[in-house]
Amino acid sequence: MSSPLSHDSSISMTGTAKASPKGSANAQDNDPGPRRNRSAPHTSGLSMAIVSLGFLLIWYLFFTHSGYDFFFSSETLSQPDSSSALASFSSLQDSLLYPLSSTMVFSKTAVAATAWLMAATGAVANPVSWKRADIDSFVTTQRPIALTKLLCNIGSSGCAASGASPGIVVASPSKSDPDYWYTWTRDAGLVLKELIDNVNTNTELLLPEIENYVTSQAHLQTVSNPSGTLALGTGLAEPKFNVDMTQFTGAWGRPQRDGPALRATALIGYYNYLLDNEISTDCKLWQVIQNDLNYVAQYWNNTGFDLWEEVQGSSFFTVGAQYRALAEGSALAARLGKAHTGYDAVSPQILCYLQTFWSSSKGHIVSNVQTNVGRTGLDANSALLSIHLFDPAVGCDDSTFQPCAPKQLITTKKLIDSFRTVYSINSGKAAGTAIAIGRYAEDVYYNGNPWYLCTLAVAEQLYDSVIAWKAAGSITVTSTSLPFFTDLLPSLTAGTYASDSSTFQSIITAVTNYADGFVEVVKTYTPSDGSLAEQFDKSNGTPLSAHDLTWSYAAFLSATERRAGTVPPGWIGAASVSVPTTCTPTTVTGTYVAASNCASSGAGNGNSGEPDDGSNDAKLIFNELAVTYFGENIKVVGNTTDFGAWDPASGVLLSADAYTDSNPLWSLTTSIARGTGLEFKFIRVGSDGAITWESGNNKVLTAGSEANTITVSATWNSGYSVNSS
Repeated sequence: MSSPLSHDSSISMTGTAKASPKGSANAQDNDPGPRRNRSAPHTSGLSMAIVSLGFLLIWYLFFTHSGYDFFFSSETLSQPDSSSALASFSSLQDSLLYPLSSTMVFSKTAVAATAWLMAATGAVANPVSWKRADIDSFVTTQRPIALTKLLCNIGSSGCAASGASPGIVVASPSKSDPDYWYTWTRDAGLVLKELIDNVNTNTELLLPEIENYVTSQAHLQTVSNPSGTLALGTGLAEPKFNVDMTQFTGAWGRPQRDGPALRATALIGYYNYLLDNEISTDCKLWQVIQNDLNYVAQYWNNTGFDLWEEVQGSSFFTVGAQYRALAEGSALAARLGKAHTGYDAVSPQILCYLQTFWSSSKGHIVSNVQTNVGRTGLDANSALLSIHLFDPAVGCDDSTFQPCAPKQLITTKKLIDSFRTVYSINSGKAAGTAIAIGRYAEDVYYNGNPWYLCTLAVAEQLYDSVIAWKAAGSITVTSTSLPFFTDLLPSLTAGTYASDSSTFQSIITAVTNYADGFVEVVKTYTPSDGSLAEQFDKSNGTPLSAHDLTWSYAAFLSATERRAGTVPPGWIGAASVSVPTTCTPTTVTGTYVAASNCASSGAGNGNSGEPDDGSNDAKLIFNELAVTYFGENIKVVGNTTDFGAWDPASGVLLSADAYTDSNPLWSLTTSIARGTGLEFKFIRVGSDGAITWESGNNKVLTAGSEANTITVSATWNSGYSVNSS
């Protein structure tokens, strides 16, 4: 393995070796074809556009070639009905999903005649209204379907989640091609945030599910896994578990550091709901939150895998989610009278580091750094983060990458444009028209297709922007964001437009219609039963990959709530956000306590000190020197269940965070019960999954009854030492 990439700022970023993730090219390179019967996609919006254009063409040919221009005089054009018809025609041109080309020139009389006839026959009474009404109808029909199908994927009472533990959010009922019958910490956190944001409006239905989720996460935090254990917090970044809440031991992209942050954000929202409604709770909820916050404060400056589970490095989405978790976690701690100085020390440094994802040379956000994947950096993770960080109280703030921030808008424009030529279903759609959106243009997973949740994320970002502009009472167009706006309004110039100006209203209308266009794309490729898969085919729109993806349903619900003007609870507030002038890699070592022990452990009294999970454990440190190639991993396997019971697949992965060419160190910090012993060996796991056992006899250690820290120092296929203190 080569040494980790060095960071180009003052923050030190390191990483571990990659395993095969859910979304990697190695997992599935080819489209496996349909897995269930699917109905034809909706086409009503497109059909109406085609009919209207055909109607216009007939009348254009008639009046430009028949010599009847005299039939409509200037007096006729001034009549109220025909004037209204002309306005309707102009409005139709602006509102069509597939507008008439600017190169098509109509004579004044031909256009007037066409508009007059359309008005006379009722063909276009109010074109903007029929388009919007069409989407209104889809949203009204689809929302209850999406909520029902989402809840079906939550165990154990969910109609599609039989066998899952209570409160466990199953990613998808799909058990093969692909197998998503697991619970991902990230997906579950985002799904529960959507439910928690709406608990006030549907308390009886949602509250039991949320309570079950809290209980399930309190247990999952204690489950030792290949990423680590609770004692040192490392196990909190394990990306996924079996639906019965046991560890998943297969090769994967570990760790994924967005999970603890997203779970904390969801549960912080729930705790605030309980406080606002004067509903009491026990210490378990705060302890689950605090464990996750402590993890973020301690490990945020370490690299991991991105939300697509493919790229090892530092992810824009992950870092932004970590910032939000600590910022609002500090506010909740203050509200509860808990210590939060550690969170306050770390969160500004995370925000400082977040700024480094903006590339001045490229003119857009680069979604992954500390990696070398050969991409443009344009990735839907930027849009997904913008909607996660949305707080209209701070307007279009660039430093927190709000949805309407100039840096976000130009990045989203470039992201959208990057998909105009890679998907056949987007063919011929000009800039400023909505299209299907995928993860990133270079994607090869299932041959690379649009995702429902990515298309909806762009729609939601635009709806969020409209909300923020209306709240601010003005729109500022900068030189950075201008290309985004001129795609929609070509004559627009940089400047600030007050809400009482016609330009402000034009921008609001144009961006709202643009956002509706992305919902229209989802509508077009949603089967008649309302089911939303993970992806839809780039050539024909057929649903692909995992069916009934829980995250897809949450994305639809969230986007359509913003369309209706529903604003999620704020998290930043009106206070100014200050970015440090110099970034420093500040971290705070955390204390991690099982929620079941919180009543007697003094939980919530800070976020520093030696780890303590409430048991009689000693800290156990493994340091193994082993030269490896990229993609190869080192595990420790032993005779106890904590170390896999000699099963290589269940062994515990060591970290290469400190690996260099001169010091090829693989390390692990975990725990062991005092008064117990362990037989163990180190193994190599190749990028192809091949296992190589270390030679020689089993290594042995004993944890004395007074031991606090036990350190194992070893070299591959050589000697070792055990020191106890």
